[in-house]
Amino acid sequence: MPLKFAANISMLFQDIPSLVGRFRAAKDAGFKYVECTFPYAEGSEELGEACKEAGLQHVLINNWPGKMEKGELGLAALPDRVQDFRMQLELSIEYANCLDCKRMHIMAGRTSRYDHEEMENTYLDNLRFAADRLQKEGIMCLIEPLNSRITAPNYFLNNLHKGVEYIKKVNHPNLKLQFDVFHAQIISGDLTGNLKKYLPFIGHIQIAQVPDRGEPDLNGEVNYKYIFRLLEDIGYEGFIGLEYKPRTTTQEGLKWIKELGIEL
Repeated sequence: MPLKFAANISMLFQDIPSLVGRFRAAKDAGFKYVECTFPYAEGSEELGEACKEAGLQHVLINNWPGKMEKGELGLAALPDRVQDFRMQLELSIEYANCLDCKRMHIMAGRTSRYDHEEMENTYLDNLRFAADRLQKEGIMCLIEPLNSRITAPNYFLNNLHKGVEYIKKVNHPNLKLQFDVFHAQIISGDLTGNLKKYLPFIGHIQIAQVPDRGEPDLNGEVNYKYIFRLLEDIGYEGFIGLEYKPRTTTQEGLKWIKELGIEL
Protein backbone atom coordinates (compact mmCIF):
# COMPACT_ATOMS: atom_id res chain seq x y z
CA MET A 1 0.00 0.00 0.00
CA PRO A 2 1.49 3.41 -0.95
CA LEU A 3 2.46 5.78 1.84
CA LYS A 4 0.07 8.70 2.35
CA PHE A 5 1.74 12.11 2.72
CA ALA A 6 -0.07 15.11 4.19
CA ALA A 7 1.22 18.63 3.60
CA ASN A 8 1.38 20.62 6.82
CA ILE A 9 -0.07 23.92 5.65
CA SER A 10 1.00 25.73 8.82
CA MET A 11 4.65 25.25 7.84
CA LEU A 12 4.47 24.91 4.06
CA PHE A 13 3.31 27.49 1.49
CA GLN A 14 4.01 30.38 3.86
CA ASP A 15 4.24 32.80 0.93
CA ILE A 16 0.43 32.62 1.06
CA PRO A 17 -0.71 34.54 4.17
CA SER A 18 -3.79 32.50 5.13
CA LEU A 19 -4.49 28.83 5.71
CA VAL A 20 -7.57 29.27 3.55
CA GLY A 21 -5.36 30.07 0.57
CA ARG A 22 -2.89 27.29 1.27
CA PHE A 23 -5.42 24.51 0.65
CA ARG A 24 -5.45 25.33 -3.05
CA ALA A 25 -1.66 25.61 -3.10
CA ALA A 26 -1.37 22.14 -1.57
CA LYS A 27 -3.79 20.75 -4.14
CA ASP A 28 -1.91 22.40 -6.99
CA ALA A 29 1.34 20.86 -5.68
CA GLY A 30 -0.18 17.40 -6.03
CA PHE A 31 -1.24 16.65 -2.45
CA LYS A 32 -4.42 14.76 -1.55
CA TYR A 33 -4.04 15.18 2.22
CA VAL A 34 -3.23 18.11 4.51
CA GLU A 35 -2.75 18.80 8.21
CA CYS A 36 -2.12 21.93 10.24
CA THR A 37 -1.01 22.86 13.74
CA PHE A 38 -3.22 25.67 15.03
CA PRO A 39 -6.11 26.78 12.79
CA TYR A 40 -7.70 29.01 15.43
CA ALA A 41 -6.81 32.42 13.98
CA GLU A 42 -9.18 31.80 11.06
CA GLY A 43 -12.86 30.92 10.97
CA SER A 44 -13.73 27.23 11.26
CA GLU A 45 -16.47 27.29 8.63
CA GLU A 46 -14.31 29.26 6.17
CA LEU A 47 -11.47 26.77 6.59
CA GLY A 48 -13.83 23.84 6.14
CA GLU A 49 -15.23 25.28 2.93
CA ALA A 50 -11.76 25.99 1.53
CA CYS A 51 -10.62 22.45 2.26
CA LYS A 52 -13.74 20.98 0.68
CA GLU A 53 -13.45 23.19 -2.41
CA ALA A 54 -9.84 22.07 -2.89
CA GLY A 55 -10.94 18.45 -2.69
CA LEU A 56 -8.50 17.64 0.11
CA GLN A 57 -8.74 15.39 3.15
CA HIS A 58 -7.71 17.16 6.36
CA VAL A 59 -6.11 14.55 8.62
CA LEU A 60 -4.82 16.33 11.75
CA ILE A 61 -5.05 19.43 13.92
CA ASN A 62 -3.60 20.27 17.33
CA ASN A 63 -5.99 21.21 20.09
CA TRP A 64 -6.14 24.81 21.29
CA PRO A 65 -2.68 25.45 22.83
CA GLY A 66 -3.48 28.21 25.31
CA LYS A 67 -1.82 31.62 25.28
CA MET A 68 1.20 31.03 23.10
CA GLU A 69 2.15 34.70 23.31
CA LYS A 70 2.74 34.01 27.03
CA GLY A 71 4.73 30.87 26.38
CA GLU A 72 1.96 28.31 26.77
CA LEU A 73 2.14 25.20 24.61
CA GLY A 74 -0.87 23.18 25.62
CA LEU A 75 -2.89 22.84 28.81
CA ALA A 76 -3.52 19.11 29.34
CA ALA A 77 -0.91 18.67 32.11
CA LEU A 78 -1.45 22.01 33.88
CA PRO A 79 -3.19 21.47 37.24
CA ASP A 80 -4.71 24.96 37.42
CA ARG A 81 -6.04 24.96 33.83
CA VAL A 82 -8.26 21.87 33.79
CA GLN A 83 -11.45 23.86 33.26
CA ASP A 84 -9.84 25.85 30.43
CA PHE A 85 -8.55 22.66 28.81
CA ARG A 86 -11.93 20.95 28.82
CA MET A 87 -13.84 24.04 27.74
CA GLN A 88 -11.47 24.81 24.86
CA LEU A 89 -11.51 21.18 23.76
CA GLU A 90 -15.04 21.94 22.53
CA LEU A 91 -13.62 24.73 20.34
CA SER A 92 -11.05 22.32 18.93
CA ILE A 93 -13.81 19.80 18.21
CA GLU A 94 -15.74 22.49 16.34
CA TYR A 95 -12.75 23.11 14.08
CA ALA A 96 -12.10 19.41 13.58
CA ASN A 97 -15.71 18.80 12.60
CA CYS A 98 -15.80 21.72 10.17
CA LEU A 99 -12.66 20.32 8.54
CA ASP A 100 -13.98 16.74 8.74
CA CYS A 101 -10.68 16.02 10.51
CA LYS A 102 -10.45 12.70 12.36
CA ARG A 103 -7.25 13.16 14.40
CA MET A 104 -6.35 15.64 17.14
CA HIS A 105 -3.03 16.08 18.94
CA ILE A 106 -3.61 16.95 22.60
CA MET A 107 -0.76 19.18 23.78
CA ALA A 108 0.58 18.70 27.30
CA GLY A 109 2.11 22.08 28.21
CA ARG A 110 5.28 23.26 29.90
CA THR A 111 6.61 22.25 33.33
CA SER A 112 8.23 25.43 34.63
CA ARG A 113 6.08 26.12 37.72
CA TYR A 114 4.35 22.87 38.62
CA ASP A 115 5.05 19.75 40.68
CA HIS A 116 5.77 16.81 38.38
CA GLU A 117 3.52 14.29 40.14
CA GLU A 118 0.64 16.75 40.17
CA MET A 119 1.14 17.43 36.47
CA GLU A 120 1.27 13.74 35.68
CA ASN A 121 -1.99 13.04 37.50
CA THR A 122 -3.66 15.98 35.77
CA TYR A 123 -2.36 14.86 32.41
CA LEU A 124 -3.64 11.31 32.78
CA ASP A 125 -7.07 12.53 33.93
CA ASN A 126 -7.33 14.95 31.02
CA LEU A 127 -6.21 12.30 28.53
CA ARG A 128 -8.94 9.96 29.78
CA PHE A 129 -11.44 12.77 29.39
CA ALA A 130 -10.21 13.81 25.93
CA ALA A 131 -9.94 10.27 24.55
CA ASP A 132 -13.52 9.58 25.62
CA ARG A 133 -14.90 12.93 24.45
CA LEU A 134 -13.18 12.73 21.06
CA GLN A 135 -14.28 9.13 20.58
CA LYS A 136 -17.89 10.37 20.70
CA GLU A 137 -17.05 12.63 17.75
CA GLY A 138 -15.18 9.94 15.80
CA ILE A 139 -11.86 11.76 16.31
CA MET A 140 -8.66 9.92 17.27
CA CYS A 141 -6.91 11.36 20.34
CA LEU A 142 -3.13 11.63 19.95
CA ILE A 143 -0.20 12.57 22.16
CA GLU A 144 3.21 13.56 20.81
CA PRO A 145 6.52 13.60 22.70
CA LEU A 146 8.42 16.79 21.78
CA ASN A 147 12.14 17.26 22.23
CA SER A 148 12.92 19.78 24.96
CA ARG A 149 16.54 20.29 23.92
CA ILE A 150 15.93 22.24 20.70
CA THR A 151 12.26 22.79 19.99
CA ALA A 152 10.16 22.93 23.18
CA PRO A 153 12.11 23.67 26.38
CA ASN A 154 10.37 22.47 29.55
CA TYR A 155 7.71 20.57 27.61
CA PHE A 156 6.06 18.02 29.91
CA LEU A 157 5.93 15.10 27.46
CA ASN A 158 9.53 15.03 26.27
CA ASN A 159 10.21 11.27 26.33
CA LEU A 160 9.02 8.85 23.67
CA HIS A 161 8.95 5.83 25.98
CA LYS A 162 7.08 7.78 28.65
CA GLY A 163 4.46 8.69 26.08
CA VAL A 164 3.77 5.03 25.38
CA GLU A 165 3.74 4.35 29.12
CA TYR A 166 1.01 6.98 29.54
CA ILE A 167 -1.01 5.43 26.70
CA LYS A 168 -0.80 2.08 28.47
CA LYS A 169 -1.83 3.64 31.80
CA VAL A 170 -4.84 5.42 30.34
CA ASN A 171 -5.75 2.21 28.51
CA HIS A 172 -8.33 3.80 26.22
CA PRO A 173 -8.86 2.47 22.68
CA ASN A 174 -9.05 6.02 21.33
CA LEU A 175 -5.64 7.19 22.60
CA LYS A 176 -2.68 6.76 20.24
CA LEU A 177 0.89 7.97 19.74
CA GLN A 178 1.87 10.67 17.28
CA PHE A 179 5.38 9.60 16.29
CA ASP A 180 7.35 12.57 14.97
CA VAL A 181 10.58 11.25 13.47
CA PHE A 182 12.32 14.61 13.95
CA HIS A 183 11.57 14.70 17.67
CA ALA A 184 12.13 10.96 18.17
CA GLN A 185 15.61 11.12 16.63
CA ILE A 186 16.63 13.98 18.91
CA ILE A 187 15.05 12.43 22.02
CA SER A 188 16.28 8.86 21.80
CA GLY A 189 17.36 7.80 18.29
CA ASP A 190 16.95 4.09 17.45
CA LEU A 191 14.28 4.96 14.88
CA THR A 192 14.12 1.46 13.43
CA GLY A 193 13.69 -0.21 16.79
CA ASN A 194 11.19 2.33 18.09
CA LEU A 195 9.03 2.33 14.95
CA LYS A 196 8.86 -1.46 14.98
CA LYS A 197 8.27 -1.68 18.73
CA TYR A 198 5.64 1.03 18.94
CA LEU A 199 3.81 0.47 15.66
CA PRO A 200 0.70 -0.90 17.45
CA PHE A 201 0.43 2.37 19.40
CA ILE A 202 1.06 4.77 16.49
CA GLY A 203 -1.90 6.72 15.09
CA HIS A 204 0.01 9.33 13.06
CA ILE A 205 3.57 10.03 11.91
CA GLN A 206 5.29 13.32 11.12
CA ILE A 207 8.65 13.89 9.48
CA ALA A 208 11.40 16.48 9.02
CA GLN A 209 15.16 16.29 8.62
CA VAL A 210 17.48 16.54 11.63
CA PRO A 211 18.89 18.84 12.89
CA ASP A 212 17.51 21.74 10.82
CA ARG A 213 13.89 20.52 10.57
CA GLY A 214 14.14 20.97 6.82
CA GLU A 215 12.87 18.81 3.98
CA PRO A 216 12.85 15.03 4.63
CA ASP A 217 15.58 14.42 2.08
CA LEU A 218 19.01 12.82 2.53
CA ASN A 219 20.68 16.03 3.70
CA GLY A 220 20.87 15.33 7.43
CA GLU A 221 20.96 12.69 10.15
CA VAL A 222 17.92 10.71 8.97
CA ASN A 223 17.98 8.52 5.86
CA TYR A 224 14.40 9.03 4.74
CA LYS A 225 14.70 6.69 1.81
CA TYR A 226 15.33 3.95 4.37
CA ILE A 227 12.59 5.22 6.72
CA PHE A 228 9.95 5.16 3.97
CA ARG A 229 10.93 1.64 2.98
CA LEU A 230 10.82 0.59 6.62
CA LEU A 231 7.30 2.02 7.07
CA GLU A 232 6.14 0.07 4.03
CA ASP A 233 7.84 -3.10 5.26
CA ILE A 234 6.27 -2.96 8.73
CA GLY A 235 2.84 -2.23 7.26
CA TYR A 236 2.18 1.31 8.46
CA GLU A 237 -1.17 2.35 6.96
CA GLY A 238 -1.68 5.80 8.49
CA PHE A 239 -0.77 9.27 7.27
CA ILE A 240 2.66 10.91 7.26
CA GLY A 241 2.58 14.63 7.99
CA LEU A 242 5.18 16.83 6.33
CA GLU A 243 5.82 19.09 9.30
CA TYR A 244 9.05 20.66 8.12
CA LYS A 245 10.45 24.15 7.51
CA PRO A 246 11.39 24.62 3.83
CA ARG A 247 15.01 25.69 3.50
CA THR A 248 14.11 28.05 0.64
CA THR A 249 10.64 28.07 -0.88
CA THR A 250 8.10 25.30 -0.48
CA GLN A 251 7.98 24.64 -4.22
CA GLU A 252 11.77 24.47 -4.57
CA GLY A 253 11.98 22.18 -1.57
CA LEU A 254 9.43 19.71 -2.93
CA LYS A 255 12.09 18.29 -5.24
CA TRP A 256 12.80 15.73 -2.47
CA ILE A 257 9.61 13.96 -3.54
CA LYS A 258 10.96 13.18 -7.01
CA GLU A 259 14.49 12.54 -5.77
CA LEU A 260 13.29 9.85 -3.34
CA GLY A 261 10.84 8.34 -5.82
CA ILE A 262 7.74 9.25 -3.82
CA GLU A 263 4.24 9.19 -5.25
CA LEU A 264 1.74 11.57 -3.70
